[in-house]
Amino acid sequence: MRLDKYVAERTGMTRSESRKAITKGRIMVDGAVVRKADAAVAQTAALAVDGVPLAGSYQKNVYIMLYKPAGVVSASRDKKDTTVVDLVAGSFPRRELFPAGRLDKTSTGFVLLTDDGALAHDILAPAHHVEKQYLVTLDTPLTEEMRRGFAAGVTLADGQTLAPAAADPAGDDPCTVRVTLRQGVYHQIKRMFGVYNAGVNALHRESIGGVALDAALAPGEWRELTDAEVEQLKKRIE
Repeated sequence: MRLDKYVAERTGMTRSESRKAITKGRIMVDGAVVRKADAAVAQTAALAVDGVPLAGSYQKNVYIMLYKPAGVVSASRDKKDTTVVDLVAGSFPRRELFPAGRLDKTSTGFVLLTDDGALAHDILAPAHHVEKQYLVTLDTPLTEEMRRGFAAGVTLADGQTLAPAAADPAGDDPCTVRVTLRQGVYHQIKRMFGVYNAGVNALHRESIGGVALDAALAPGEWRELTDAEVEQLKKRIE
């Protein structure tokens, strides 16, 4: 990797700022000053700025668990509304983050933000059957007809037949349902229940690929996934 790119990604500098720092002799790589911005460095190289070693190690990609609050849109950029990326952008100024899957503006819960395009593609690809679990509040009680229909694969009003899913009671309230999907279609859960004339009053994503939303997070808060959680996601798509 070029030194100026490595410095920018490790420090949050712009590429032009990192080049200036390098040519001025402010950057040390593995204990030696390097003044060439295009010098090749290993991603394991120890970096120091103005004699102060940088803590941590280089991350090729980042994986962020965000508790999406209602009113925020699942996009990288939006001219009108706050996006999920806006909520974390200040901590990752040089990362091109995007959501791996979306939630409606009114929905809440786990949104995975990353700059790993390959992983995001695999999580969303129907062939990998990565399960996502939701807590759904209906305007009418869950019925056995709904449960059987979900398990068989709901045929939407437009004629599209979806992959089998699960709809199970979630507690004592008959209107509270835990839904498990292995497919992603626009407004899928609302459209599936709509086949049975049931409306969705609230939708909250609890988990992706077996990785559950951290109970310690409040709406709008986030943390990076642990190495074990990233590995768990990757195993689900192998």
